[in-house]
Amino acid sequence: MVADPAVAAAVADAHRREWAFVLAATVRVTRDLDLAEECVQDAYARALTAWADGGIPNRPGAWLTTTARRRALDLQRRAATQERKLPLLVSDSRGAPPSREPEAHAVEDDRLRLIFTCCHPALSIEAQVALTLRLLCGLTTAEVASAFLVSEPTMAARITRAKHKIANARIPYRVPPAAELPSRVGAVVSVVHLLYTTGHTAPAGANLVRRDLVERALDISRMLRALLPENPDVAGLLALILLNDARRATRVDDEGELLLLADQDRSRWDRDAIAEGIALVQEALTRRPPSRYALMAAIAAVHAEAPTWDDTDWVEVVALYDVLLSLWPSPVVALNRAVAVGFADGPGVGLAALDALVDEPQLAGYPYLAAARADFLQRLDRRAEARDAYATALDLTQNSRERAFLLRRLDELV
Repeated sequence: MVADPAVAAAVADAHRREWAFVLAATVRVTRDLDLAEECVQDAYARALTAWADGGIPNRPGAWLTTTARRRALDLQRRAATQERKLPLLVSDSRGAPPSREPEAHAVEDDRLRLIFTCCHPALSIEAQVALTLRLLCGLTTAEVASAFLVSEPTMAARITRAKHKIANARIPYRVPPAAELPSRVGAVVSVVHLLYTTGHTAPAGANLVRRDLVERALDISRMLRALLPENPDVAGLLALILLNDARRATRVDDEGELLLLADQDRSRWDRDAIAEGIALVQEALTRRPPSRYALMAAIAAVHAEAPTWDDTDWVEVVALYDVLLSLWPSPVVALNRAVAVGFADGPGVGLAALDALVDEPQLAGYPYLAAARADFLQRLDRRAEARDAYATALDLTQNSRERAFLLRRLDELV
């Protein structure tokens, strides 16, 4: 049976908007990640028929949560003996039921509990980020793999190992006590940052931006700010998201086609978000050494404060990237620095900096390296080489809007 288009669209929208809430609330019942995922997936499948028969509910998330939790409780009742053999995410002792004592925190949210569960120090940082993106944000394994620049089978194995680790180590489903928060927040901030970057420019699909992921990252970063108001990483992260997202309305034209920063209408940028972001940058930069999030936010602030593209202080941008690269020697940071060098010192210098990165393994499948090279080659009027570089970038790009942009650039060189 073919699903009703309106119902299918409503279920898809509920998946984008409500997945985190539904799964996190269901995990609180099951204390088992795989069982919770199974029940939530079943709830979404049931919605396709139930909503077609009874109408789309006014609160889809509440309907899905109730359905998933009922399914979980039903499975537990019918398989009580089997349940005793399932590893629990939290218990007071090896045989005791999970504690139901309230958490002593101002911020009470099942998503935060799930984040801190997935970001437990028993897991590697890579596993923490990958698992949270998969579970809390509902990204497919392929989308998480794209965000990490690794293959889908590699990411699938990483996520499976992380789940087993949580189960076997009996990692608790809770926000950590206040004394543990400083040592635990780094991984959580990494999760939210990668969540935002995945939504800011979607790895695949018809839209440049996944608003659901962007808004979820902003929402969670504000929760973290309320929970940890003195933490410079959290302040820097929130600043970074605010300053970049302030440009969201201008990143595509009326037809939905990608616009580069140089071509955006700066009068339409969200000045309230920029002001809030700059204040947070100033606060975060008072800590020494500055966090990488504070430095990235400071770079975004330079762009936000420039009245026009030509007024951008590229010397300052390069200097900030130099500091960032010393604290966080990432190939992607090196690439962004090389692009900034090209605008500060000329396309020839920028191209040389980019060419020094072509053998970097982590950038082998990264389309922005080829796209940046193509742009500088075009500026240098090396048209044949620019065409080849654009073609390479096109082969590596899955987002429809980015592909359309690259095709237009190729057409300009015919």
